[in-house]
Amino acid sequence: MNAGRRRRTRNLLAFLPGLALVAVGCDASPAAPVDAELSAHDHHAAHAAAALRGGPPSRATPVRAHGDLLKAVRQQTARFNATKQAERFGYEIDPHCVAHPDLGAMGHHAVNMDLVDPVFDPMQPEALLYIPNEDGRLKLVGVEYIVINVGQAWPEFDGTRFDFEGVPPLMAAGVPHWSLHVWAHADNPSGTFFPFNPALSCS
Repeated sequence: MNAGRRRRTRNLLAFLPGLALVAVGCDASPAAPVDAELSAHDHHAAHAAAALRGGPPSRATPVRAHGDLLKAVRQQTARFNATKQAERFGYEIDPHCVAHPDLGAMGHHAVNMDLVDPVFDPMQPEALLYIPNEDGRLKLVGVEYIVINVGQAWPEFDGTRFDFEGVPPLMAAGVPHWSLHVWAHADNPSGTFFPFNPALSCS
């Protein structure tokens, strides 16, 4: 990605306070515009409530993927369990821990802005997901992929299609994209690719 596009991506991701990322459902039509005055947490609550009103998405059926790609991602990203290592590689940790009272936690997002582009590289996730331990230290539980849509084929993770849109700053700015949460380091009773994890908590 050229420097100009990278700067535009940085500006878009800074459009709203914080980086609370969410992807619920797999809808092939563009999501409704997001009110930029709402907080990032409000965006999550709104998306989660919409998902509950419409019934659980298909990926809510528990699916625990154990394919070679998931194992490779787990091995590749295990080093980021140390947040200092993640920061060394360009990931910036959002202090806000995303959770929903009915769906579970999504956690703290650590995003590498330089990786947010139209390219899907499973070995280089755009975001890392962390949950606080009892002692307050952050533990790596998963990754999130964010791919800018410039007309390429719909990305898939080992046969699982990405969710359409779901990142509030990009949605607010009208930037088409896909995203996918992958619980590579924690079991999720709702499914490996479901955005919230009911087995985890921010507290």
